[in-house]
Amino acid sequence: MTQAAALTDAPVQVVPKAPSGGGVWSKVRGVLAMFSNRKSIVGLSILGFFVVVAVFGDLLAPYGPLEKDYGALRQPPSTSHLLGTTHMGEDVFSQIIYGTRGVLIVGLIAGVFATTVAVIVGVTAGYWKGWKSDGLSAITNVFLIIPGIPLMIIITSRYDNPSLILISLILSVTGWAWGARVLRAQTMSLKNRDFVKAAQANGEPLHRIISVEMLPNLLAIIASSFVGTVNAAVLGLTTLAFIGVIPITNLNWGTILFWAQQNGAFPDYWWWYVPAGLCIA
Repeated sequence: MTQAAALTDAPVQVVPKAPSGGGVWSKVRGVLAMFSNRKSIVGLSILGFFVVVAVFGDLLAPYGPLEKDYGALRQPPSTSHLLGTTHMGEDVFSQIIYGTRGVLIVGLIAGVFATTVAVIVGVTAGYWKGWKSDGLSAITNVFLIIPGIPLMIIITSRYDNPSLILISLILSVTGWAWGARVLRAQTMSLKNRDFVKAAQANGEPLHRIISVEMLPNLLAIIASSFVGTVNAAVLGLTTLAFIGVIPITNLNWGTILFWAQQNGAFPDYWWWYVPAGLCIA
């Protein structure tokens, strides 16, 4: 009893907890989590490689994209021409390097623009009710059924030399609707969650509810929508180039395939079309 009383009467020392900073570190760990995934590392490495090629293409290319070597026509890969030559003696390796820049520019511009439109339309349509939501949903459905390739052919064929920005905007016009549809459905689910209801009850403004409470929970869908749009833009650009809608001055991987097909490269002169096809893949 005496020992128990002594223990009970003894002063209790409270050791203050050091701030853990768990919130900050959890966010950092969430951002860096993708680097622990092998597939993510491989994908980022491939993307980084093409970015370096596009930025430093002038230094990496051994020849100009249209520079001709009439002494080496349709030659297979060699020390002087790493990926062989075309029917005009143009270096295929240099053409692929210079074509990378146009592909990345179109893909990134179209991805950013289409994703921005998809977020604005999808989140707004999912949060609002009534005729506003129905109207935005109807507009999204209209763009979903617009045939992308024919529309791009009609618009680009009206210009003698369409710029990469114009091509990017055309591709983004036909590429935002799917992302908006998915974001609308997810936003309709999020707006009924407790933390959104609490923000509404506290009188938080609409822009803060969307930007602070909802958008962080939509980042995964937004990222996947961006990646899908970039893929579709790259395929759309190369398709337009392959069928000859885009002029040869807009050099890209699809242009290389166009000239290979026009000059009978399939299947004998594999070095003319296989590298460009692998880059697109």
